[in-house]
Amino acid sequence: MLQINDDIALQDWELTESFMRASGPGGQNVNKVSSAVELRFEAARSPSLPGPVKTRLKRLAGRRWTTDGALVLQCDETRSQARNRDIVRTRLAELIRKALVAPKRRIATKPTLGSKKRRLKAKKVRGEVKAMRGRVDPEN
Repeated sequence: MLQINDDIALQDWELTESFMRASGPGGQNVNKVSSAVELRFEAARSPSLPGPVKTRLKRLAGRRWTTDGALVLQCDETRSQARNRDIVRTRLAELIRKALVAPKRRIATKPTLGSKKRRLKAKKVRGEVKAMRGRVDPEN
């Protein structure tokens, strides 16, 4: 079981871990030991997460979200399989915690009267500067 916060905990059947050989450091050991971890979380079928959280999680996951509604995370940062497992579980928990936070609704505002006047004054001044440019009349 993976505890996300006080209310949400993911059951073991929702998570599937598979191990494979990793690229990177490890010398000849890399060819023998399956230290890379792929964690698959069946997010769409999960009873632990409410609907809006699943929607936000899908948007946050991006390419890591599969067509059948699973979230796939990979880690091959360290030589240790156990450490990679911890890292990928921590990443999943952080991603879900981010999805739990509902975005603030934007409140539409209008520009103040002062800001409108300042803008128009600046435009007028700029127009006057540009109007002064051009050919100089030789008679004056």
